[in-house]
Amino acid sequence: MKGSSRIPGFYKLSVEERLEKVAELAELTEEEKKLLLSGGLPLDVADRMIENVIGVMAFPLGIAVNFLVNGRDYLIPMCIEEPSVVAAASHAAKLARPTGGFKAWSTPPVMIGQIQLAKVKDPYAARLRVLEAKQEILEKANEQDPTLVKLGGGAVDLRAKPLLTPAGPMLIVELLVNVVDAMGANAVNTMAEAVAPLVEKAAGSGRVYLRIISNLATERMAFASAEWSKDVIGGEDVVEGIVLAWAFAAADPYRAATHNKGIMNGISAVIRATGNDTRAAEAGAHAYAALGEHYKPLTTYEVNERGNLVGTIELPIAAGIVGGATRIHPLARVALKILGVKSARELSEVLAAVGLAQNFAALRALATEGIQRGHMELHARSLAMMAGAKGELVDKIAEIMVREKNIKFHRARELLEQLRSKHAGS
Repeated sequence: MKGSSRIPGFYKLSVEERLEKVAELAELTEEEKKLLLSGGLPLDVADRMIENVIGVMAFPLGIAVNFLVNGRDYLIPMCIEEPSVVAAASHAAKLARPTGGFKAWSTPPVMIGQIQLAKVKDPYAARLRVLEAKQEILEKANEQDPTLVKLGGGAVDLRAKPLLTPAGPMLIVELLVNVVDAMGANAVNTMAEAVAPLVEKAAGSGRVYLRIISNLATERMAFASAEWSKDVIGGEDVVEGIVLAWAFAAADPYRAATHNKGIMNGISAVIRATGNDTRAAEAGAHAYAALGEHYKPLTTYEVNERGNLVGTIELPIAAGIVGGATRIHPLARVALKILGVKSARELSEVLAAVGLAQNFAALRALATEGIQRGHMELHARSLAMMAGAKGELVDKIAEIMVREKNIKFHRARELLEQLRSKHAGS
């Protein structure tokens, strides 16, 4: 992008003014600007994306500003219906900038394809026989996608594990595939299906049933960290409150579920905006959180020698910049252009930073004024619109309800009638 993602007063601009600013920084064309204003998904394209199409359904697409990741500025496209998410991420990123923003890194984009071999007479011996045929199996897998291999990816390893199940012993053979810049499901599934006969033959007994990718992508991890100065975020009490809030989640799965849901508010919003698979991302994140003794938070918080708050996040992220809806959906292409990432690994690193920012913002709100303040300010606008308000009336009614601390639908209707009567009588 051209320039800095630090844009003071961005939220105060009109929709058109925000678009012009983003267009300038991301070098959008006039056609791309029109797509953003129109919703961007032609019916004929939608009809070819899924079955039985009867229309399209739009969600708001916002931009989180202030993000500095690995020394580079990013504008973050977020597609989400929940109030306060975009603002919270932007504010958290702003507070992290004085101490260098976010540091992020990732492992290579390796996905796991699983081949289920059931009715195996001797699963442990069969495992050794399959591993003995490893090179032949990998070569067969890579024959399925020579383009992927040419780009530096392809099947890179094979492993196998006996598994005791309610239906008897099984052998699960796992194909590890570097999918480069794709999410990778199609490539991995195709390879898994192609090598199934070889697996059966090598095992010497049993029958292959399932041949499918795993969404628990533990070979494709993303990490991020940030330091927030205690003086910037509100002092030692706020730092302590955030650490205690995290400790609650670390000890209690009921709290951890909501803690991680907040992380995925940010990550899933970017996943959706870029045309990636939100269900795969969320399944992988929550399954990773459940590894070990109990379900746990995906972030950690601690205090460093300066008394500042240090947050970290680690989770599997399977998201790409090529293939699928990322290239079919016109607005997904525009969102990727705004984001400006050049590889799937870079995308995963930015996503990890967004997840950490979202989580920090939620914990800071919980540790100070409570989570409802920001939510309710935006909820007031929603109630005003539900009551029938439009344009400036929405903001006026919301402002009054927040000031009165009476954010109710019936109050929104009363205020709308009063303001309309006042306007009619003037």
